[in-house]
Amino acid sequence: MGRASTKAIGIDPYVVDSLMPDLTGHDRRPTAFLIYLFLWRRTHDALGGWTAVRLREMAEGTGLSKRAVQDAITHLIQRRLVRVRRAGLTAVGEYRVERPWRERTRR
Repeated sequence: MGRASTKAIGIDPYVVDSLMPDLTGHDRRPTAFLIYLFLWRRTHDALGGWTAVRLREMAEGTGLSKRAVQDAITHLIQRRLVRVRRAGLTAVGEYRVERPWRERTRR
C-alpha cells in the first residue's frame, strides 16, 4: 500500500446528508458506507473513474474483515452505487463509484 496522500478531495454533500443515513440507518450496512468512501477516494484521481483494488487492500484500508468487504461490495452493487469489472473469475476487480443521484437531478 502506498503512502497516504495529503491532497484534499471533495465529497458530494449528498453522500453525507443522504447516503450515509440511508446505508447505515435504513439498510443497517455501515460497512457498505465505509467501502463506498474508500472507493470514492481511490477513484477520485483515477483515469475514467475506475481503480483496480484487491479485497485485502480494502480490508486493510478500512479495518474491516475481508468477508465484511465482500458483503459490502455485494450490497453496493445491488444498490447500483458501485460497478465492478473483472478480466476473469480470479482477476483483481476494477471498481467505479456511481452517483445515481446526479442522474436524477439532470432529468
